[in-house]
Amino acid sequence: MSRSTMLWRKSSFCSDTACVEVAFDGDAVAVRDGKNRERAPLRLTRSQWDDFIRSVKEDEFRPF
Repeated sequence: MSRSTMLWRKSSFCSDTACVEVAFDGDAVAVRDGKNRERAPLRLTRSQWDDFIRSVKEDEFRPF
């Protein structure tokens, strides 16, 4: 699927374009910067995405 036809989603907590956007494309997940939509998105496998979400929920990303 081309980036222009992907269904990009962002958090309902986002109030402007300064948000991360996510699109699901079959077995892949695309992540992009809402401020710079023309830049190539980061592409993750579904497994990588699931690991990332799990890590966020388990609060593994604490500041140094």
